[in-house]
Amino acid sequence: MNENGQTMDLMSLLPEELEALCASLGQPRYRAKQIFTFLSRGVWVDEMSSLPKDLRAKLSQIAENRLPTVEEKQISSDGTVKYLFRLLDGECIESVFMRYEHGNTLCISSEVGCPMGCTFCASTLGGKVRDLLPSEMLGQIIAAEKDMGERISGVVMMGIGEPLDNYDNVIRFLQLVNHKDGLCIGYRHISLSTCGLVPGIEKLANEDLPITLSISLHAVTDEKRSAIMPVNRRYGIDALLSACAAYYRKTGRRISFEYTLLHGENDTDEDAAALARLLHRYMRGMPIHVNLIRVNEVKERTHRAGTRQSAHRFAELLGTMGVNATVRRRLGSDVDAACGQLRRARAKKEERPS
Repeated sequence: MNENGQTMDLMSLLPEELEALCASLGQPRYRAKQIFTFLSRGVWVDEMSSLPKDLRAKLSQIAENRLPTVEEKQISSDGTVKYLFRLLDGECIESVFMRYEHGNTLCISSEVGCPMGCTFCASTLGGKVRDLLPSEMLGQIIAAEKDMGERISGVVMMGIGEPLDNYDNVIRFLQLVNHKDGLCIGYRHISLSTCGLVPGIEKLANEDLPITLSISLHAVTDEKRSAIMPVNRRYGIDALLSACAAYYRKTGRRISFEYTLLHGENDTDEDAAALARLLHRYMRGMPIHVNLIRVNEVKERTHRAGTRQSAHRFAELLGTMGVNATVRRRLGSDVDAACGQLRRARAKKEERPS
């Protein structure tokens, strides 16, 4: 425990911070690399066989193991795996393991619950409980790798929560997951999705992290976007897309725009034309990509999905107007694929009297 009587979060420490800890315990600094590598493999201190027994004993006294445990696991017919992870304090979060030709990707959560209130999303039902620690974000990858017995080479921060609402912990997580002595997942294989917190986008542009920024757009007018995404009442489309253009000019990194197709609400030919005009107005001459997503229907919500054919027509219309667009594959559609559904189902189950 530290001087305040609290246990340490070892998995959230960078190697240089572990070096300082080792020095304070009278240990050589090279122990830090050993500890960091062990933790990145999901090995807790009492199993770190190459460490002296007295160091293992001391670390066990002052630190807690925050590696998530698998509470529930759903396996789709397409090989996608949906995880419900239990955290040390009993809260639950979700992650999704996806196989692609180029490697395995994990979609992770950044918060317990979500404060943003988007009307098509199950994650925000019940609001936000708390931020996730860097170790709890990292731990989702480590726990999934251990369970699957396969390496994860890509990360999508598009699970439960708004990453830029948990900014400092997310930046620390990115540093940890990229570190050469840890999981060593390249920044260019990491995508961070935001609903549009403009100050966070502006800060992220100055971090010099070559990750992919994904913007959840979902509507082309402030009226429509504010109705489905309350964040737009604080940061409207002009502020958001101006920040995106500035982000590209600063980083040189292509921005991906996510557009969830809501049948009869934002998926008409006129909507496609308006989306193309909007992106050309703000992002002209900049490489962009639009990911079209057929909405995962949530029973507590009224939004409905259109057909696969209508989604591809929307993409084709964007293409004719000079906007690169693809329809995202619907992985895991036969499990609780929409983020937040599995967590919410477990919460309801635990609320019922025995």
